[in-house]
Amino acid sequence: MGGPDLSARTAEKLTAVADRMKSALGDKAVRFGDEVSDDYYADESLHAAKVSPGLLVIPTSTAQVADIVRIAAETRTPVTARGAGTGLSGACIPDAEGVLVSFEAMNSILEVDERSHAAVVQPGVTLAELDVAAAAAGLVFPVHPGTDSASLGGNLSTNAGGMAAVRYGVTRHHVLGAEAVLGTGEVVRSGGRFVKVSSGYDLTQLLVGSEGTLALITEATLKLHPRLTATTTLLAAFESVDDVTAVIPELISTGVEPTTCEYIDRGTMKGLRAQNDLTLAIPAEVEAKTGAYLVVVLEGRIQSRVDEDAELVAELLANAGAFDVYGLLSGQGAELLAARENAFWLVKAAGADDLIDLVVPRQAIPEYIRRTAEIGRAHGTRVFGCGHAGDGNIHFSIYQSDEEIRSATIKEIFAMGLSLGGAISGEHGIGRAKKSYFQALEDPAKLALQRRIKAAFDPAGILNPGCIFDP
Repeated sequence: MGGPDLSARTAEKLTAVADRMKSALGDKAVRFGDEVSDDYYADESLHAAKVSPGLLVIPTSTAQVADIVRIAAETRTPVTARGAGTGLSGACIPDAEGVLVSFEAMNSILEVDERSHAAVVQPGVTLAELDVAAAAAGLVFPVHPGTDSASLGGNLSTNAGGMAAVRYGVTRHHVLGAEAVLGTGEVVRSGGRFVKVSSGYDLTQLLVGSEGTLALITEATLKLHPRLTATTTLLAAFESVDDVTAVIPELISTGVEPTTCEYIDRGTMKGLRAQNDLTLAIPAEVEAKTGAYLVVVLEGRIQSRVDEDAELVAELLANAGAFDVYGLLSGQGAELLAARENAFWLVKAAGADDLIDLVVPRQAIPEYIRRTAEIGRAHGTRVFGCGHAGDGNIHFSIYQSDEEIRSATIKEIFAMGLSLGGAISGEHGIGRAKKSYFQALEDPAKLALQRRIKAAFDPAGILNPGCIFDP
């Protein structure tokens, strides 16, 4: 029971916990040892160690989740929640002496409300599944964090963002309400099918982004939007990253409201084109002198109006120094965006040692990118990037095999970004991968307050210990 590395006393405890959970949920809901595949051992974090959970439990209802947490609280057994495992910060890595709760069987779309523009979903529903259901009603959930196989529970847990955040915001802007199980086993509901509320503390927003450390979310009410079908994608080639980032505030100020505004440096674009066989018809002479690209997606209800906005944006970009601005065919635009969303697999295949997703105010992007490059050179570390230029969330892949040098490089980049008014994570979360930097660099008073909040939600400290904070 529990694997050969656990002490006899721990194995005995887990056996007793397993027996209680089987009594509450049924034998098929509880697995351990060889019954648990290594797919459950980690997420997509580049360097977080894989861990076999003491127990894997697969509930089918909120009542069962409450039973799991109640038993865990009584026995002081750690509990880690897991969605699809697509996260990048090690937030759902299980505890070898604890319970991993997989929401794969709680995957129902309970309702799509066309009149209220809302959907009620269980945490195991994927973005792809919700998109199909919303599309049938002419609606869309506009959060696209990079993979449609991600679960809604995971999206809420990390406050996922994505390429459409410049127009629509991140996950928390689309969560109207939630049902959740606290660390005591109590079930609470917050929010509702309305767009404003001023009735005490906003528990819904406390839960969003808490990475399973405050409660286990078992149901969410999400805000949907009308699905816009008219679209145009522009690709602009600039001499340098500074030129790209300098034009962003001016572009946003036009009132055109782009859906996507992505910067891709030359090295990353070269890799994306090679990996995905993209045919963008960029002349060789333009490609040779281009240091960075800007991808702008415009959407609306009427194509002629979107085309008018595209002309305005193209003229603005040309006047800002773009060598050329290309209006991509719909298929080309979709392929480029799909390749950009899958950039993680590119950098992983290229041997990246770490990823950072620090976010800074838009006006600070040029200085942030320039100083990041300087820090990388000073530490002998290669740094390449692309990111959500419209909202200041730049993603850098770090190539440095020496762990001590890599850690020093990343810590210096984080400290610099914070000094510019930024935050350590824009959308991936802190998890286990970034918690040492978070605890070293954040305001101690803020950290202390967050710990007190966790203690109120989870008095026994059983929910995802080791995530965000040291246990």
